[in-house]
Amino acid sequence: MNILHKLALLSAVLLASTSSGITPDEVQGPAAKGSAADFSNAPRVNVDRPVELIPLYLRDKRIHGLKPLQALVDAAPEGSVLTLPAGRYAGPVLLDKALTIVGEGRVIIDGGDKGTVFVVQTNGAVLRNLTITGSGESHDSDDACLNVRGHRNTFEQLNIDSCLFGIDLKQSNHNVVRGNTIRSKPFDLGVRGDGIRLWYSNHNLIESNRVTDSRDMVAWYSHNNIYRGNEGRRSRYSIHFMFANNNIIEDNRFYNNAVGIYFMYTEGGVARRNVISHATGATGMALGFKESSDILIEDNDIIYSAVGVGSDLSPFQPDMTIRFNRNRFAYNGIAVQLTSELGGNLLRDNAFEGNLTDVFQGGRGDGNKNSWEGNYFDTYQGFDRNHDGYGDTPHEDYAYADRIWMELPAARFFKTSPVLELLDFLERLAPFSSPELQARDARPRIARPDFAANRRAP
Repeated sequence: MNILHKLALLSAVLLASTSSGITPDEVQGPAAKGSAADFSNAPRVNVDRPVELIPLYLRDKRIHGLKPLQALVDAAPEGSVLTLPAGRYAGPVLLDKALTIVGEGRVIIDGGDKGTVFVVQTNGAVLRNLTITGSGESHDSDDACLNVRGHRNTFEQLNIDSCLFGIDLKQSNHNVVRGNTIRSKPFDLGVRGDGIRLWYSNHNLIESNRVTDSRDMVAWYSHNNIYRGNEGRRSRYSIHFMFANNNIIEDNRFYNNAVGIYFMYTEGGVARRNVISHATGATGMALGFKESSDILIEDNDIIYSAVGVGSDLSPFQPDMTIRFNRNRFAYNGIAVQLTSELGGNLLRDNAFEGNLTDVFQGGRGDGNKNSWEGNYFDTYQGFDRNHDGYGDTPHEDYAYADRIWMELPAARFFKTSPVLELLDFLERLAPFSSPELQARDARPRIARPDFAANRRAP
């Protein structure tokens, strides 16, 4: 039967079903395949490429004389504790059973600068007090010190050094990554690997890690994770979320990274009690939002950055908000930069002090689309005659001549120069065009609030 005959027969069947009042769903029957599927206990299904463990003899000769750790792992009974005496061991290692591996003293597992060093492909394993070093440098194969593909594992007090990717979790849930020190290979910033990466991985705890000289901490399609008490320095993104919802970022310290925390295509999440400092350079930004919604930003210190908040088309979803409560924006180039006119940003009880510019609304901004309430501005020029702690008149931020350096970034070098300051003064004195309202706070605080109590973790 050729294809034309088959199509004719299929059309006749569908026509007969329709004419008799039978729907396509009824043709399949009441128990159609997949109609009662329960994915809550579904096994892990690999959709990513398996790790290719390059054998020891193909790795750097410096590790050929070391004891292979794989032999000790294979000999240990499942569920037991393998205590490693201090010394150097050769990778690679594949852990595919529940096992606790603990280093006694300084234990170094060397991958010989090729491929991935250690793969955990099991549930319920523990790695503690180990140094893992010497991965390859291929981005195509995601060469890493520690590649995790399992659930409910614990990784504590690991020293991850000279690795392209540090700890790489793929489709791995309910893991604990705590107290580890992670450093990438000494490459240029853009070609380093990520210190900690989550890919389709949910409900993990990333706690008290120190990530330095890496590329990013990144979460792709990964939801409901907690990042707590980490420190990140001299990297690109402290944490970058993409299609990653409802993550919690609290009590972290991020210094000298190009970008602090960036939410991209994300819904839900909390960032609280973090310190983000010195996000400088051409792309410097402490907090970034790209088409993201329903996020709470509270009790953070955002200081000494080129841009404190950079928001593009956020909040993105209708009737959703992004809420900024009790944050300190101090000594930034631009404290809050909104490059779209959607509105929906709610800023309450924040402090703005020492910034070159507090607010920049992109395009022909409408300062009334976002809500400002009870914030402190060190540029406020009003009084508090009834002593209620709030100014008698609203605080209004207008764009005058400083629009020159806002719209022409190259002119920012001359910000605060005598010429621009004089031009700005004359424009405010006798504006030749209507200035644009950037923000309006009807009840600005008259004194800087004391945030100390809110900065302490519960």
